[in-house]
Amino acid sequence: MRRQVILDTGPLVAFLNSRDKCHEWVLAQWSSIDPPFLTCEAVISEACFLLRGWHNRGDLIFKLLERKVLSTSFCLAENIGPVFALLNKYCNIPMPLADACLVRMAELHEQSSILTFDSGFNIYRKHKNRTIPLLVPPDNFSLN
Repeated sequence: MRRQVILDTGPLVAFLNSRDKCHEWVLAQWSSIDPPFLTCEAVISEACFLLRGWHNRGDLIFKLLERKVLSTSFCLAENIGPVFALLNKYCNIPMPLADACLVRMAELHEQSSILTFDSGFNIYRKHKNRTIPLLVPPDNFSLN
């Protein structure tokens, strides 16, 4: 079982939405990961927004939080400087707040990987120049 997996918005939504094209792949990933999944409130906000179009099922996220399958212990107020520096560094992409928070979380949790569909994480670096371990679908897996 993998430990310390940081969860991005796309895989969270795909896990909860059985009609998502990535649902089965995400289920397979989740079965090999020990909870809790680490995430941030910005990801929770994005996922709730995206799930409103799928029978308004943001409540499923709150159930995962209550059951401690998801952990949102990351505190933006305690990481303002590093998160702001990331947002400035990647302003040409541009980097969403949720992504900056997840990169910062990867810095704080050295042994972690980020479960994501977002290709931006191939560009982002933790500690200025270190690649971030990612759990992403295989190259031949179509997200389109």
